Amino acid sequence: MSYAEMAAKGPKQSPEDARAPAPVEVENSDDSVHSLVDVDSPHISSVPSDYESQSVKTDTQAERMEREEEVKKEAKNLKNKAAAKASAAKDKAKKNADNPVVLGNAVGLALVGGILGFGAYRTYARGEFTGKVVAAWAGVIGLLGVGDYYVSQYFFKRNPPK
Repeated sequence: MSYAEMAAKGPKQSPEDARAPAPVEVENSDDSVHSLVDVDSPHISSVPSDYESQSVKTDTQAERMEREEEVKKEAKNLKNKAAAKASAAKDKAKKNADNPVVLGNAVGLALVGGILGFGAYRTYARGEFTGKVVAAWAGVIGLLGVGDYYVSQYFFKRNPPK
């Protein structure tokens, strides 16, 4: 059913309601003319003719480019520091690869990680994996980590790292 059919079934409009509202009249006034800018005044600045060919067009753009260069330099420095730390850690790991404490920690980490992963999967499959379970196991891992630290420190006195 169309809108026209629905409107035809409804109550009829009075002649006053059917009449369109009076149009709004605009006041004519020349008071706003005095606020126009005089193009010959000195506060209008012009740009040089080679403006479009300039690589840096504004002071703000120049400052932004300087900041970007500083950030790039800092990022490069951080990258170099990270690479140096990574190579130092790699060298330390190679030197201590035959240390029984390091080997024991690596094997223990792999075992504990595998057991926890398998246990978490089984708990998830049963539908019992909740935030409380995660928090409890995180606490257990923390305690194991603290215990491993002190045990490793004891054994490092016998077999010091290189």
